[in-house]
Amino acid sequence: MTPNPERRVVVTGLGATTPLGGTATETWDAILAGRSGARTMPYDWVAQYELPVTFAATIKTPPEEVLAKVEVRRLDPSAQYALIASREAWADAGSPEVDPERLGVAMGSGIGGVWTLLSQWDTLKEKGPRRVFPLAVPMLMPNGPAAAVSLELGARAGAHTPVSACASGAEAMGFALEMIRSGRADVVVAGGTEAAVHALPIAGFAAMQALSTRNDDPERASRPYDTGRDGFVLGEGAGVIVLESEEHAKARGARIYAELGSVGMSADAHHIAAPEPNGAGASRAMREAVERAGLSPKDIVHINAHATSTPVGDVAESNAIRRAFGDDADGMPVSATKSMTGHLLGAAGALENVLTILAVHHRLAPATINLDDFDPEIQLDVIHGEHRKLPQGDIAALNNSFGFGGHNVALTVKSI
Repeated sequence: MTPNPERRVVVTGLGATTPLGGTATETWDAILAGRSGARTMPYDWVAQYELPVTFAATIKTPPEEVLAKVEVRRLDPSAQYALIASREAWADAGSPEVDPERLGVAMGSGIGGVWTLLSQWDTLKEKGPRRVFPLAVPMLMPNGPAAAVSLELGARAGAHTPVSACASGAEAMGFALEMIRSGRADVVVAGGTEAAVHALPIAGFAAMQALSTRNDDPERASRPYDTGRDGFVLGEGAGVIVLESEEHAKARGARIYAELGSVGMSADAHHIAAPEPNGAGASRAMREAVERAGLSPKDIVHINAHATSTPVGDVAESNAIRRAFGDDADGMPVSATKSMTGHLLGAAGALENVLTILAVHHRLAPATINLDDFDPEIQLDVIHGEHRKLPQGDIAALNNSFGFGGHNVALTVKSI
């Protein structure tokens, strides 16, 4: 297939395993019900290390309930989550028949196999090198999830792993879009996964004062745009979509959720952890995503914001949206779904794009929870209280993802 930058790329399958549910449908239903996935961690190491944060948005359905024992043993949790969500998305797409050399995988992860890395380090120290698991390296490498999905499906067009912190999953979806438009693939399984609810990442984020410390009230800890927000809630899980060229999907009579219209990317080059305060970099990604989709700012009827619930980050994104859209940002409905899911790091953008696709498909934008005292510095129309119905006809939405290191990714989703 020859390259065609105008080729339409559509979404035919959705999958997820998250703090709210073991499937994309369960997660969406919990989002509409306004439930929080944050809970006190039940692990012994929380007290052992005297962690200052004792809760997280942990996975709702344990992989042991879904995967075979050998898969659990041979895959890091990050790859387990990716495999679970990919299997769901593939089945949801109707398990399309496609030439393996025309089938690709793009699976982002911000941290990768941290559980394997640290557990095998403990094994080495305590029991010696002969007791280190032979598959330790394939399990800890960040491309392990992409490789696992590629092996599962026999995908030979490429298995790619964007690693760009909290923008990884969204960047993977953008990469998949370009794989199809470049002519390298007809179908790509794309998403993000993360399994970093571990003592070391929690201690590290806490040392940065990035995490909420509402240990006595986990479900209300993630509160984007609220004056009482004090940091994000660490989450885990995976979000995956099946992307196809429109002609391939229609030729097989596939059900189509939406079109993935474009990706916009930029870098702040400002600070390793803090966003650019005026939002210049993030706004460039948003404008590029809108323009490359052949849209104008007025066409965007919904934004699923990055909105992590940090005091600085939420204001910076608000500034970026105003900078990108100007007066058109007035009345543009914004959802902050991390108020329910927590922050899934490298899987966040992928899961949130699954939710954006569902919002466009169902014409319903989710409400933000825990928003009791709206921060006057936030100059946005944030949906709270009740969900917002989206217009009929042709509509488009935007999904924002930003990561440590100044990575900015915006995806546009268009109705079909």
